[in-house]
Amino acid sequence: MKSQLQESYFLSQPHQPFFILGVVNAIIMMLLFGLAYKGLITINLNITLFHVYSIAFLLFHNVFTGFLFTTFPRFNQAATISKANYINIFYANVIGTLLLLIGLFGFEYFITAAMLILFSSQLFTVVKLYTTYKEGHAPDKSDSFWILTAQYFGLIGHALFILTYELQLYTLMPTAVNITFYLYLIFLAFSVGQRMIPFFSHSWAQKDKYFVKIVLLLFILKSLFASTDLKFAQMSVDIILALYMLKEFLRWEFHPLQSPSILWVLHLALFWLPTAFGISAMSLAAELFLDTSFYFLNIHLLAIGFLTTVLIGFGTRVTLGHSGLTPHADRFTTNLFLFIQFVVFMRALFSINIAFGWNMNFLFDISFAAWIVLFVLWSARYGRVLVFGKKV
Repeated sequence: MKSQLQESYFLSQPHQPFFILGVVNAIIMMLLFGLAYKGLITINLNITLFHVYSIAFLLFHNVFTGFLFTTFPRFNQAATISKANYINIFYANVIGTLLLLIGLFGFEYFITAAMLILFSSQLFTVVKLYTTYKEGHAPDKSDSFWILTAQYFGLIGHALFILTYELQLYTLMPTAVNITFYLYLIFLAFSVGQRMIPFFSHSWAQKDKYFVKIVLLLFILKSLFASTDLKFAQMSVDIILALYMLKEFLRWEFHPLQSPSILWVLHLALFWLPTAFGISAMSLAAELFLDTSFYFLNIHLLAIGFLTTVLIGFGTRVTLGHSGLTPHADRFTTNLFLFIQFVVFMRALFSINIAFGWNMNFLFDISFAAWIVLFVLWSARYGRVLVFGKKV
């Protein structure tokens, strides 16, 4: 009876199972990638493809799904998503994850099955979000429209990854990576953040009505130029994005130094966007004139600085708020928010090490170990709240 009650609580709200699956995958997939990158294990998948695919569709997609299945009906003033719907999608994601793990180490054809199951699950997720959007009675659905747009790009990126693997067309991989990264992951988190963070911050500044449209257009150009390796064009877009976003965010009049840490961590995540694009422009300029490579520095500044910071920030807030606890970050959690920035710094330092030939490759070990420690610590603190409903 006790285990039935625990299972019932764990599956009682959509964010709980998806958050747990995302966090578990964050640990397992990064551990496997790190070991494979160092040659300590061999996997039946291109290492770069595995790294991007697993982080995008086994970590971030699961967390996004849990968050949106909880909040999207409220955005649109629609009926909540039924338990039957989100549980079936969750189980499909678990099965897809397990099949992928089996395929990595033995039965290679399981990788195809895993990708198809995960793609089908994502398709059903998007259909459910679209239905919620259409049936909702909210007078303004513009933010929901942009969230859905990002989801459509996610399906396109996922399909391209499957084609890349199935047809061994690795020339498609840059396009798959850039569509998935900029137009799905970054644009989706940005679309949610630009709606929720000003609301949480009680910022009533009037937003530029073309802001999200212009950012999407610039992301499309960034994705196109990155896929075709047009560095000067990328650099130009990065500069425009950095300046345009910074100008708009400053207009919103956040006060992070006067805000509690559960809020300033979201401000910090948002300001990582112009910061990362600005540094990206400088690194691309250095690559052009110094004939070197900064080894995905720009992608990791966004993936860890923005995406991971906003993921942990929103994830903590939702976990506490929907468990009947006060959305408050104590000293442990505040230090965890700061630790994310250490992870960013170490990964950036590894890229700089590659660019300038310092031969300090142990920085990779530190950065990927720090990522794992981050998610282990977060799950140790909040995992029991998600699974059992216990207070922290």
